[in-house]
Amino acid sequence: MKGVNTGTLYLVATPIGNLEDISLRALRTLKEADLIAAEDTRHSLKLLNYFEIKKPLVSYFEHNKLKRGEELIQQLLEGKNIALVTDAGTPGISDPGEDLVKLAIENNINVTMIPGCTASITALVLSGLPCRRFSFEGFLSHDRKERQKHLESIRSEERTIIFYVSPHNCTDILKETENILGDRNAALCRELTKKHEEVIRGRLSEIAKAITLNGKVKGEMVLVIEGAETGQADEENKWLSVSLNEHMDYYLSQGIEKKEAMKLVAKDRGITKREVYSLYMKKT
Repeated sequence: MKGVNTGTLYLVATPIGNLEDISLRALRTLKEADLIAAEDTRHSLKLLNYFEIKKPLVSYFEHNKLKRGEELIQQLLEGKNIALVTDAGTPGISDPGEDLVKLAIENNINVTMIPGCTASITALVLSGLPCRRFSFEGFLSHDRKERQKHLESIRSEERTIIFYVSPHNCTDILKETENILGDRNAALCRELTKKHEEVIRGRLSEIAKAITLNGKVKGEMVLVIEGAETGQADEENKWLSVSLNEHMDYYLSQGIEKKEAMKLVAKDRGITKREVYSLYMKKT
């Protein structure tokens, strides 16, 4: 049962680039809230100033979410209405907003959503890839091993796949997705809804080449990749019933060099070449 005398937590979606994309309801909610909690107060202040909204503004982000989250919950319990915004798009998607929502629900606080922009859906539709079924994977880890582990876990995903990508590791991610998922059709979307909006479509290798030619990449991006071919999961599972040595022998018997055979085995089994090398050398 929702708290009768509590305030309401409003999750307010804001523009991902073009300020004209904000809704009338979002503006009204921001004007009427007792307090606005923002991922980056400096960034959100620009939005508020543009629409001449003057409200108390506090930060709520990954590194203060535990302490600040409890403070916000207490104010909600006291009857204050709080609007939560992220830097751009929908709060709770790849940001700590989801933690505040969970806390509010646990404390029987009213939670509602003011829908609006989401970069992932905008990019999906612009990509030209199938939109009926998709998997949103958020940001890949900054750690290379964790990224590769993540990618290997979705090698057989048949739905269209969506990632958020930062400019500093864009080139690495394009190479790693190609190496692990294969050279699939994809679209890299940047500066969405802004003046210099750009959508680069093609194979992952082609997009990586285009990025290299363009030089330094700026702005947050969304990478949309086509899903695996139907039946790929069955093909991979088939090899799991065969020992690694037998798998290697299958390719070696065809005259394929050991290095190339290891690469093929890694692809078949959904593991890294390093893992194949380590396991194979231990058994030979």
